[in-house]
Amino acid sequence: MRNVQERALIGPAETVEGWRREASPARPRAGMAARWRAWRPDWHGLGLLAVLALSAVLNLVGLNREGYANEYYAAAVRSMLESWHNFFFVSFDPGGFVTVDKPPLGFWIQTAFAKVLGFHGWSILLPQALAGVASVALLYYLVRRIWGPLGGLVAALALALTPISVVTNRNNTIDSLLALTLLGAAWAVTKAVESRAHPLRWLLLGAVFVGLGFNIKMLEAYLALPALWLAYLVASRARPLARLGHLALATAVLLAVSLSWAVAVDLTPASQRPYVGSSQTNSEVELALGYNGLQRLFGNAFGRGRSATDISVSALLSNGGSGGVGGVSENGAKGVLRLLDTQLGGQIGWLVPLAVVGLLVAVWYVRPRALRFRRRTASAGGAGPLRRRRASVALWGAGPLRRRRASVALWGGWFVTMAAFFSVAGFYHRYYLTMLAPGVAALVGLGVAALWRVWRRPGTRLRVGRNWLGWALPATLVGTAAVQVHILKDYPAWSARLATPILGLTVAAAVAFAAARLIRWRLGARSVWATRPARLALAVGVAALMLTPAVWSGLSVQGASAGMAASLPVAGPAGSDRAGFGGMPGGMPGGSARAADGRRDFANGENPFGRAFRDGETPFGGAQGQEGGAPPAFAGTPPTAGRGGNPGDRMGGVDSRLLQWLVANRGNAEYIVAVSSANEASSIILQTGLPVMATGGFSGSDPILTADSLAQLVAEGKVRYFLLGGGPGGFGRDGAGFSVASWVEQHGTLVPASIWGGTSSGAQLYDLGAGK
Repeated sequence: MRNVQERALIGPAETVEGWRREASPARPRAGMAARWRAWRPDWHGLGLLAVLALSAVLNLVGLNREGYANEYYAAAVRSMLESWHNFFFVSFDPGGFVTVDKPPLGFWIQTAFAKVLGFHGWSILLPQALAGVASVALLYYLVRRIWGPLGGLVAALALALTPISVVTNRNNTIDSLLALTLLGAAWAVTKAVESRAHPLRWLLLGAVFVGLGFNIKMLEAYLALPALWLAYLVASRARPLARLGHLALATAVLLAVSLSWAVAVDLTPASQRPYVGSSQTNSEVELALGYNGLQRLFGNAFGRGRSATDISVSALLSNGGSGGVGGVSENGAKGVLRLLDTQLGGQIGWLVPLAVVGLLVAVWYVRPRALRFRRRTASAGGAGPLRRRRASVALWGAGPLRRRRASVALWGGWFVTMAAFFSVAGFYHRYYLTMLAPGVAALVGLGVAALWRVWRRPGTRLRVGRNWLGWALPATLVGTAAVQVHILKDYPAWSARLATPILGLTVAAAVAFAAARLIRWRLGARSVWATRPARLALAVGVAALMLTPAVWSGLSVQGASAGMAASLPVAGPAGSDRAGFGGMPGGMPGGSARAADGRRDFANGENPFGRAFRDGETPFGGAQGQEGGAPPAFAGTPPTAGRGGNPGDRMGGVDSRLLQWLVANRGNAEYIVAVSSANEASSIILQTGLPVMATGGFSGSDPILTADSLAQLVAEGKVRYFLLGGGPGGFGRDGAGFSVASWVEQHGTLVPASIWGGTSSGAQLYDLGAGK
């Protein structure tokens, strides 16, 4: 017999699957009107189409204006198109000197799109945009099948309008692909929980999805693992010991898939592959555990000269780490309310209060009610296996109730794990919050569905009057609106425009709910005079809470990203109302008062941009040459990047006259020029498609070269010219502090700027072949 709690939560109208209405065949009908009534989509089908159309508009419209977005990753895709060797090892440069700082799968997808559609800015951004739309559709399916159409639509709309997700979907950073992959893992684990015959097969498929996510962005994919494994552990139909065995086997498959490419790279002799960028030991496994692993959590507390044994809880929770990009200045002070602070609130914090309340209400609604079963099984009259079975059914439920409890474990675990990580992590960028967005959106959807069902709970007048939890829905709407108004205070101009409508609409919705509740108490729970106004109030309240995320997303689409915003996607208004610290758009909204806080980093003699300038966070890039004339018309030069600027006007722009001179005087050298960091090399590769040597990897701090190895490269004629003018020099493998820049100055001959048409104040070009 179906649980009473199930009937109260779902109701008969939400048990219908599919797009067709179930009409009673009591009387046959004919004619076009009858056929349309029989085949027309339900309201939730039309709603889904509207949400998907909205997501497609936000992700795809004007995508060509974004240029190449993150030039570091765009240059890698262009290099990967040159050869299978570069493709497999994810080489940053066409010469195969150093790799990018991420695993290959996301860039393999981008390279495949560029191969089919041609290498353009929009062709490498398109996979992420499509992944964003697909994530919205998949999240709708996952939430709707468990919590009904209302929950699915609200969840899909929340994800489609999450500002940081929108800007990341329009960028070639690969977090959107990772989010879609992990949603695929959530689908597989959900199927494993529901399966009677083959739960292990679905669980292993989920492990494969997470392993693929590891090959997109390494340990960041494992943030979803506790939620996935918890859902299977607490709600699978398999016996308890069998569940543990299944999870152990799935973990083994997960590790095998995750480490397959990394181990293959590490087993390849170093002389036959590029150096692993952003690693200190030329190892992909070390990159996964270090820079893309523990360093993200512990920040500068886990860096050169520090090991995992040196880390303490106090160091993790301390705010004394990096004050610059990727640290406190970008993400705010560590703490419970970090997701609502100045830096992160506008990116993802708008609906977090509603998600938290939704999680609490859903947990209360599906709480175990097994006391009477436990007392019964404690008697001497029952059989052992039957007693255990009855206790298990009473604890986790059967059928739909079990599925809802698995859903709460999945999305609650997703949200809690990732929210805890981003609240205390010492080194990450705001677009990483794209991983948290599905969990927030799912909890918003199932929370609204659960709150609505609690408010509509049927019963007598006395039961309606005692249903105090029914007031939770209007109270949550008003409370979430108050938090949004608090976040808007950091944006004075937009606060004046949006605060009043948000509060006004949610308060009006709360008043309508209160009036409808009184009508229910007087006329009965089934009165249409109460139900219809309440539905309108729910729609108005939810729409009001979606208003500001929609505005933030729309503003991000309206203006193409440039400079640091292209490498580090950030949502929200531009200009004076989003004054960024250190040129970081959106970093410190609110103007000069916020900028004054950032200047204290300089006053104390600190490095305001942190220790390591990696993963797109270098604030100044390389040599900023003068843009004199049009870029050189090299063979295969990509088209102009559009509104986002031409490929050379971003962080690592190099004077086009210098590029023309280098190509004309390259001679037999394998590399047209060597530079200290990838930030300087990116735009050169994008404009020419020729090999450029980034001697220090992304930031110039990778220990790739020693004095002897650099001298050998020069002696073999592989590199002749070296460009200095922006990136920091590299360090030796032995930790002795070998500086490539110092070696070049000692052994090279300075080429006067007048020879290639520049000025003495620009970049410094050294000729290593002529001696000094």
